[in-house]
Amino acid sequence: MNPKWDKPKSKITASRKLSLKILLLTKACEDLERETQDREEEKVRYLGEKLPPLQLSGLPLDELQNLCKQLHAKIDVTDEERYDCESKVTKHNKDIHELKLKVQDLGGKFKKPALKKVRVSAEEMMKALLGSKHKGSMDLRSNLKSVKKEDVKQDKVLTGEVGDWRKNVEAMSGMEGRKKMFDSASGPQ
Repeated sequence: MNPKWDKPKSKITASRKLSLKILLLTKACEDLERETQDREEEKVRYLGEKLPPLQLSGLPLDELQNLCKQLHAKIDVTDEERYDCESKVTKHNKDIHELKLKVQDLGGKFKKPALKKVRVSAEEMMKALLGSKHKGSMDLRSNLKSVKKEDVKQDKVLTGEVGDWRKNVEAMSGMEGRKKMFDSASGPQ
């Protein structure tokens, strides 16, 4: 083997790689903790601005009712804002999905869809596999044994002599058939 083609050996030892991985993981954990703390602080600050503390003690009934009405009005406003935000998010998600599909179309890379079972005849399968090379037909009936016409005529003659058994049964049924049987059994008088 040519030494040029061999993989160059790593200049970092395995223990050094392990220590670097550990340092990176600890740094990432610290960053995650800091982000969660920042979010909590932001949430507390936002709620402090939007929701001032309530002074309910010592208020008469009229002022409490007015305060409740104001709180309900604020709740309605926040619900409208929440609904607007949710509708914007869903609209943006749909737009993102459509843009992803356009990018896939332009890039020429498609996700393979789940295949469905399809019934295909043998001839169509051969055409699909071989393309234009497939010329002969896969007609299975042509490979069957052919029957001579004389044999068919002989079969018809044999079945004609025997006759249809249903006619015989119909003729013998009912009182007329019984009378015929009685007459034929007693003989001519």
